[in-house]
Amino acid sequence: MSLKENIEMVKEELNSEEKFFEKAVITEKFVKKYKNVMIGSLVAVVLVIGGNMAYEANKQSKIDAANKALVELTKDSKNSSAASQLKALSPNLYDVWMLSKSIANHDLASMKELKSSKALIVGDIATYELAQNPSSLDSYALEQGAIYKDLALVQSAVLLMNENKIDKAHEELAKIGVESPLAKIASALLHYGVK
Repeated sequence: MSLKENIEMVKEELNSEEKFFEKAVITEKFVKKYKNVMIGSLVAVVLVIGGNMAYEANKQSKIDAANKALVELTKDSKNSSAASQLKALSPNLYDVWMLSKSIANHDLASMKELKSSKALIVGDIATYELAQNPSSLDSYALEQGAIYKDLALVQSAVLLMNENKIDKAHEELAKIGVESPLAKIASALLHYGVK
């Protein structure tokens, strides 16, 4: 190697070291300038993760406590402390439990209270269970989103047939669509249900 090549090589090394130190100085200035923002961001992320974990743990403990109260109620349905605890922890689960209890005991007063339940389908089932005559069954069937619409129409038709109102019963059965699972029953009642 010649002296000239050695000098060029030394210049390149100095240039690369100079660039490295220049980048280090720029990085140091950046870190000093935005140190508080970076620390704040890190603290915010830690707080968000910690808060989320605490929320999930609290939610799971409520679910576990509600399930424990429900198990106690299935063992002893007269346990008022378990019932009040379930109602406080999970009102929807309490409404479902009350509906099953009222249907089993034929408790119409409890079912009337459950007609306004916010729990999914509890109010609808309570309304259906309370419908005892053709007019109330018909008004239930006319409600939008009624789960037992077709069943209410069949039940109404049977009650009307028992009262010898055959034409009205046929009108009720005609409201049941052909795609309904009860279409065959409706068809059979139309043809063979006449007394």
